[in-house]
Amino acid sequence: MRPTLIAFPTALILTLLMASAAQTQEAPDTAMATALGRIRDAGLHDDWAYKRLADLCDKIGARMSGSRQADAAVEQMAAVLRAAGLNVTLQPVKVPHWIRGEEQAEMIEYPGRPAGITQHLHLTTLGGSVATPAQGISGQVLVVHSFDELSAREGEARGKIVVFDVPYNEALAENGRSGAAYGQGVVYRGQGASAAARVGATAALVRTVGGANYRLPHTGQMNYDPKLPKIPTAALSAEDAMWISRLAAEGPVTLRLKLLPQSLPDVESHNVIADWAGRERPEDVVIVSGHLDSWDLAQGAIDDGAGVTSAMGAVHLLQTLGLHARRTIRFVGWMSEENGSAGGQAYFNLNSAALERQIAAIESDEGAGRPLGVSAHVLPAALAQFSPLMTALSPMGATLLDRSEQAGGSDIRYLDAAGVPTLSPIVDSRTYFDYHHSAADTLDKIDPDNIRRQVALMAMMAYFVAEMPEALARLPPSNPRIR
Repeated sequence: MRPTLIAFPTALILTLLMASAAQTQEAPDTAMATALGRIRDAGLHDDWAYKRLADLCDKIGARMSGSRQADAAVEQMAAVLRAAGLNVTLQPVKVPHWIRGEEQAEMIEYPGRPAGITQHLHLTTLGGSVATPAQGISGQVLVVHSFDELSAREGEARGKIVVFDVPYNEALAENGRSGAAYGQGVVYRGQGASAAARVGATAALVRTVGGANYRLPHTGQMNYDPKLPKIPTAALSAEDAMWISRLAAEGPVTLRLKLLPQSLPDVESHNVIADWAGRERPEDVVIVSGHLDSWDLAQGAIDDGAGVTSAMGAVHLLQTLGLHARRTIRFVGWMSEENGSAGGQAYFNLNSAALERQIAAIESDEGAGRPLGVSAHVLPAALAQFSPLMTALSPMGATLLDRSEQAGGSDIRYLDAAGVPTLSPIVDSRTYFDYHHSAADTLDKIDPDNIRRQVALMAMMAYFVAEMPEALARLPPSNPRIR
C-alpha cells in the first residue's frame, strides 16, 4: 500500500525551517549563558585567590625584579599552580637588578633658619636613578611648576637642584578619572631628571605622584635621555615639596642630598605560565594575567598582587568547575613590569613567529577596587559581540563596556602592537593612587569581596573570549605604547 502524502502549506514549511534554525542558533547562546552564570556565581563565593594574595604579601612581601623575594614569589606561585594540577612552565626572562640603597635629604639653609637647625625631608629614590657621590651633594633649589616654567627659567638652573612641585589632581581622581590624573603627573617622574639635566641642574626632585597626602613618597621608574647627562632623582612627599616651595618663595633654600642606589648587571628571572587546555583548539591561546613583581617599599598588595592572584584565581576557578573553553586559557604572572616590562617583551619574542595562535590577552593592573566592567582594545564592530558577556555580568553590577584606544596592560602591549586584541577589567580606581608605589601598599587595604568579584569577572572574560566560535578580529598593527 502506498504511503499517504500530506501536503503542507509552503508558509508552514518555511516557519518550521526558521524555527529549527533559530533553535540551532539559540543552543550555543544558551550554553554560553549557562556557563557564564556558573562562573559568576562560583567566583563570588571563592576565596582561593585572596588566600594566595595573603600568602604572597605576608610571606614574601616586596618583589623587586632581580631580588630574592621576586625569585621566591616565582617559586611560590609555580608550586601552588602545580599543586592545583595545572600545566606550569617557567619562561626565563633577563630583568634589571636595581637596588635602592641609602637615601636622605635635608634643608640646610633657608630663610629664617635658626642657628644649628636643619630640616629632614621624606623622599624615595626613583627606580633607575644614578647615585650621588658617596658623601652626597649640596645645592640651592630651583622650584618650578611645569616644564614650560623650567624652560623659561633656564638661566637660573645651572648648578641647582630642580624641584618639580606639580600637584596630583585629586579632583580628577575623586570623580573617577584617576588614570588621567596620574598621567598628568607621571611625566615629571619619568622625564624630570633629563629635563633638569638639559638646563645644567645637578639633581632633580619631583613631587610624589599620588593622593592621600600622609607624607608618603611614591616611587616608580624614571627614564634618562641617552643624549643628556644622568643626574640623580627622587620623589618628595607632597608635604615636603610644598614646604620647600613656601620657603623658596621667601628666599634661597639649600638642600643636602644623598642617594646611593646601584644598577647591577641584569639577572635571570621568570614569567610564571599555567595552561588550562582548550577542548577543540588547544594550540590557540587566550591570556589572563597580572604582574608578579612589585616595588620595594611595601607588599605590592594593590600593585599588582591583587591583579596577578585574581588572574590565577580565574584559571583555578575554571579548572574547579571543569569548564574547558574551545581554546586554551593561559595564566601568565609577568616579571619586571615595574621597570621595563621585560617579561612581556620576552613572551612576545618567544611567540612572535606564531602570533596567529595568540587570540587575545587580558591583564589586570589597575588595583583592587570594585570591578565595574570591561575595557577592550578591539575593533569598533567587535563590541557588539560582547553582549552575552555583559548580560551575564549585569547581576554583579559590572555593566560598563568601554572600547579603549590602547593596550589592556603594560605587559601585553607588545602583543597589542602586533594586532592581538587586548582587554582589562575596569575597576573603581578613585583611591588607587593613594597607595600606588608607596609604603602603604599592604594587604590590609584589600577588600576580599573585591578580589572575589575580580576573579569572577576575569574568569568570565577569559572563558567568553576563548569559547567564541570565531576569534576576535585582529587589530591593525601599531607601535608599542610605553607607559
